[in-house]
Amino acid sequence: MSEFDPVHSMAALRREFGEHGGVNMSIEASTTFTVMEAGTMPQIFQGQRGPDQGGCYLYGRHFNPTVYVLGRQLAAMEGAEAGYCAASGLGAITATIMQFCDAGDHVVAGNAIYGGTFAFLHDYLPLKAGCRTTFVDTNDLGAVERALTPRTKLIYIETLSNPTLRIADIPALARLARSRGVALVVDNTFCPLMVCPITLGADVVVHSLTKFVSGASDIIAGAVCGSAAFIARLMDLHTGSLMLLGPTMDPHVAHALSLRLPHLPLRMREHGVRALEIARRLRERGWRVSYPGLEEHPDHGLAKRLFREEYGFGGLLTLDLGTTARAFRFMEELQNRDRFGFMAVSLGYFDTLMSCSASSTSSELDAESMQRAGISPGLVRMSIGYTGTIEQRWAQLEDAMARV
Repeated sequence: MSEFDPVHSMAALRREFGEHGGVNMSIEASTTFTVMEAGTMPQIFQGQRGPDQGGCYLYGRHFNPTVYVLGRQLAAMEGAEAGYCAASGLGAITATIMQFCDAGDHVVAGNAIYGGTFAFLHDYLPLKAGCRTTFVDTNDLGAVERALTPRTKLIYIETLSNPTLRIADIPALARLARSRGVALVVDNTFCPLMVCPITLGADVVVHSLTKFVSGASDIIAGAVCGSAAFIARLMDLHTGSLMLLGPTMDPHVAHALSLRLPHLPLRMREHGVRALEIARRLRERGWRVSYPGLEEHPDHGLAKRLFREEYGFGGLLTLDLGTTARAFRFMEELQNRDRFGFMAVSLGYFDTLMSCSASSTSSELDAESMQRAGISPGLVRMSIGYTGTIEQRWAQLEDAMARV
């Protein structure tokens, strides 16, 4: 585990006073910004002036002061030089991939990733830009290395794969990427604070802030963290993917998210405590449960090495019910009779969310791709919430188990 402390880093950065001395940063709602001298504007357009070069802003789709501060806070959390935000997680992901890739380039990606990312790499990029992707088991370093080509620009992985919950060996993948001159991009949505991929060698980290960072399932947002040079490339007025494709975060959203960062450590810790206890009890009952905190998980040793101990092993577990029909019945019993949680996509909510991945968030994968990724028809992904007591929630879960 890295010695980098994301909470200490965020605490050191939070001394950003509001415009009039408020303890919270101000919301800058302007879409456009003035300059005091006419000659400043062409300097901004030419990249000579900006937020860090004279405190100059141009237009809300380029940089916004409130969004810019949130980007700095998230960069501090991830141990990155810089960061900026987008209107959605997929906006951040697609802009990052397109910034690395030109027409005809190649990507190596994990074969178990979020369905929207899979669709972008598998279907959209080949159709629109002639970029192709080889999907491999990224736990097999040999397979990753064999998939690299002279046109490969990046290796794309998720810290914790969606929905199979396999852990990426980020340091080993970073060494491989560096040796072959390609970038390593890591989606850290499932593991904020738990893992800091940049300190482990990754080049860029992306987030769907919609999930754990927001924590209330009321905001759609994304972020990119990396070097200052890469963030500048994303915002370049001529070739920047964030600037030109326009996935702009609203400053009111940035302000709301900034107020949730201070209690993110408390929330992540409790998600992890609840998920581990429920996973242990499910295992004792003989259910097919997968959770990185269980000793029999194939990557448990890696989790202990990479995850920060104070946040445990995360808030997600999976149950394999065997068939789609049994998975559907189980979730219906849990929601409609026992009030255990909600049948809904997404994760990181304060109540438990559950979905049958093959029929929902992974449904963009074809049958062959789903089989290679290890996603069975009855796999239920559960994002464990922290409302109620553990005993109350366990009693509800046991009741549904007895009937299914």
